[in-house]
Amino acid sequence: MKYLIFSDIHSNLEAFNVFLKKARSLKPDAFVFLGDAVGYGANPNEVMETLASLPNLVAVMGNHDKVALGLDTTMLFNPVAAEALNWTRKKLSPFSIQFLKTFKRGPLRLRDGICICHGAPFDEDHYIFTPAEALEAIEFSGERICFFGHTHVPAIYEFPPEKDAVAIYHPLEQGNTPVKLKKEFFYAINPGSIGQPRDRNPRGTFLIYDDKKNQVKFYRFSYPAEKAKEKIINQGLPEVLGERLLEGY
Repeated sequence: MKYLIFSDIHSNLEAFNVFLKKARSLKPDAFVFLGDAVGYGANPNEVMETLASLPNLVAVMGNHDKVALGLDTTMLFNPVAAEALNWTRKKLSPFSIQFLKTFKRGPLRLRDGICICHGAPFDEDHYIFTPAEALEAIEFSGERICFFGHTHVPAIYEFPPEKDAVAIYHPLEQGNTPVKLKKEFFYAINPGSIGQPRDRNPRGTFLIYDDKKNQVKFYRFSYPAEKAKEKIINQGLPEVLGERLLEGY
């Protein structure tokens, strides 16, 4: 099967629409969403309605999704993120709320040997930025491969069977060359972000995991970020949420 794995749309309709055009051309067998459909951006309902139309969608809940539903508070969020979430909660339509409620709480077994989650298998609010954190996630999940989001930074952490070393790949720095996964090795893999990249590149990212070829291939796409920024400002949301889209931070 070809799994199209993506994360962190954050109510960015401009990015999401461009992503979908590219994604559908790749003809995946299933769409796998790693959470945070809402927060930050200006079009939460339009994103939710479009997301709901995807066939064979598997979705786990992100930390912003959780707060938007009132399942948690903004206590762990910075003031800008909290302001955007409070705005989002007031804007969400009944349909968006009901659809968000269908997202599973991670971790979720996608199939034998593969776990999906938002932040980490043990906590959707936890960031994985280091090899030690990646290994902790793999060992907690009990699976060979763990796909995660939350950091908005595309990356692959590769561990040999003994888990006594690590190789770290940032595939998009080297183009869209497929990365072959080694048998019996362990992996923690982040597809990056659709709507708010943070690796100092403003283009959105996602990946295809092909289990027959046992490989992942990352994709990067440009979208009208200036338009997304203008929408954010016009809605009275913090201006920095629009500015960061232009720089990828």
